[in-house]
Amino acid sequence: MRGDSDFALSALKWNSVILLGYLLTLPRRAFLGSIGEISRERHMRLTARLAEFLPRHSWLPSKIFGVIPARYASTRFPGKPLHLVAGKPLIQRVVEQCRKAKSLSEIIVATDDQRIAVVAGGFCRVEMTRPEHPSGSDRIAEVAARCECDAVINIQGDEPLIDPAVIDSVAGALAQSEMSTAATPIQNPDDYDNPNVVKVVVNAAGRALYFSRRTIPYLREAANRSVSEQLAAFPFLKHLGIYGYRRATLLQMVRFPVSPLESAEKLEQLRALENGIQIAVVKVDYDSVGVDVPEDVARVERLLNR
Repeated sequence: MRGDSDFALSALKWNSVILLGYLLTLPRRAFLGSIGEISRERHMRLTARLAEFLPRHSWLPSKIFGVIPARYASTRFPGKPLHLVAGKPLIQRVVEQCRKAKSLSEIIVATDDQRIAVVAGGFCRVEMTRPEHPSGSDRIAEVAARCECDAVINIQGDEPLIDPAVIDSVAGALAQSEMSTAATPIQNPDDYDNPNVVKVVVNAAGRALYFSRRTIPYLREAANRSVSEQLAAFPFLKHLGIYGYRRATLLQMVRFPVSPLESAEKLEQLRALENGIQIAVVKVDYDSVGVDVPEDVARVERLLNR
């Protein structure tokens, strides 16, 4: 490591650098500023260099809760969680899929509406939450704060066909990262420019670099080609709306103010990235089939009948 300009510029002695190896097991915010005047950029380079010499430690959660946020008020589909899908409330369909996952110790519906609580209480645990939460993460954090668990998986309440294997993959990724999510290759040309289809780019280690409603990355050499040709030229990734959090990470994240990027893109996961929380991205073959408007119900019922 001698001759490494990053270590030299940090003004740390060689034995201090070795002792600081333990920092790889802690989130940056836990110690930044306590080891001298080191910029955020230099700190990131320092820990990256240290990682080349020190093994990573796995963290194995033993109690993982699946939490499904459910709101009655919806601009495009009021009362959506209680709408019948092939004879059962939508929220029940989601719960039944979650029960097939092997990683979840318990499944909880988090809602601020008594109508949903009454129905969901007939088939799973329900936790009432405050109505003013700005995002699903904030809602499930209220639940996590009063639950004894190691980690939480935030599962969308409008995906009655959620693949249990995707839930297990996102849960498993928490062994190596504070936060996790899933993505799938974009194959449908209609998703390419659709701002409701969130895109994600990842680094070589499978950690998220950025999420956007824009199509990313920009293919400079293929920008004038058709969408189909661009999809063939690069593995664009569609972000799936499922998140895994270590409990402490979730409770810390919601204490951060809404970040500039989150405000601009209206994507809550950007709050995590802007505050130094790494997000592991699991690549899966599953593509989400959600119920956004009443017209989607018939499509989901056809898929269930298959």
